[in-house]
Amino acid sequence: MSKRSRVNWRGYIPAITTPFDADRQLDLAGLGRLLEWLEAEGMHGLVIAGTTGEWTSLSPAERKQLFAAAGDQLGKRLPLIAGCSAFTAPEVVDFAEAAAAHHFEGVLVTPPPYLRPNADEIVDFYTDVSKRTPLPICVYNWPPGTAIDMPVELLERLADIENVVAIKQSTSDLRSFVGTFFALNEKVRVFGHSMDEHGLALLQARGGDGTMGAGAVLGRVHPDFYNHLWAGEIDAARACGVKDRMILDHWYTRELVGRFGSGPAVLKAGLNVQGLPGGFVRRPLRDVADEHIATIRETLVAAGRL
Repeated sequence: MSKRSRVNWRGYIPAITTPFDADRQLDLAGLGRLLEWLEAEGMHGLVIAGTTGEWTSLSPAERKQLFAAAGDQLGKRLPLIAGCSAFTAPEVVDFAEAAAAHHFEGVLVTPPPYLRPNADEIVDFYTDVSKRTPLPICVYNWPPGTAIDMPVELLERLADIENVVAIKQSTSDLRSFVGTFFALNEKVRVFGHSMDEHGLALLQARGGDGTMGAGAVLGRVHPDFYNHLWAGEIDAARACGVKDRMILDHWYTRELVGRFGSGPAVLKAGLNVQGLPGGFVRRPLRDVADEHIATIRETLVAAGRL
């Protein structure tokens, strides 16, 4: 049995925001409402405490509290993947054990940020995590956040590690993504297909697992891109992709950095404008300034959400 068949992750699996209240405290009631909305909108799974979930400002206790709340509410209803990125393997494993206790199916892990480890050190890091984690691992290549852009040769070495079953290739470089996909798709699941004409062409021609994109701010438009594709309704899938592309083009730069503030701030503003529980970001991040809210609203109107 190939490693990719150990999990059934596929389709649109957003990395969701973490609601904080006006005092910047963890808002578990808001999280509960957000989770119910996401499931009702048909998400194929969720990433909790990823980059968009602001794991960098969560204390270890808060991150575990988040896993407990989300896992106990939705863990038996949707595949949940826990954002467990940290500076050391023991820290990653500690978070993974907490997630496993609350019905999560896997962990998402970047190389240790800030330190800039070399290729051999990154292999050692994931090997150490693999030996001790109770859950399958999705390797997260996130160059804008870690300042490490793992080449295909390194990702191939990581895909050989026992508990690595998937790769989230979050690059804006189409050539880099396609290279990763063709090299590793038969061994592990590869996420990162763009939901546009390029992604659609590749999915139709060669298949693929899906997208772990940020936010799900358009609701069922995102999972319906894949639902329509799987049903052979290509024009309908293309229409969903056009709306998803509006978010990327209007709110983010080509390097996948938010135009009006950080990624979490932009997505939370998009949820708040719709009356959904986005909430506030934590410092040092800033909420989107009032003068940019109108632009966010215009995009949502154009996408049919308002």
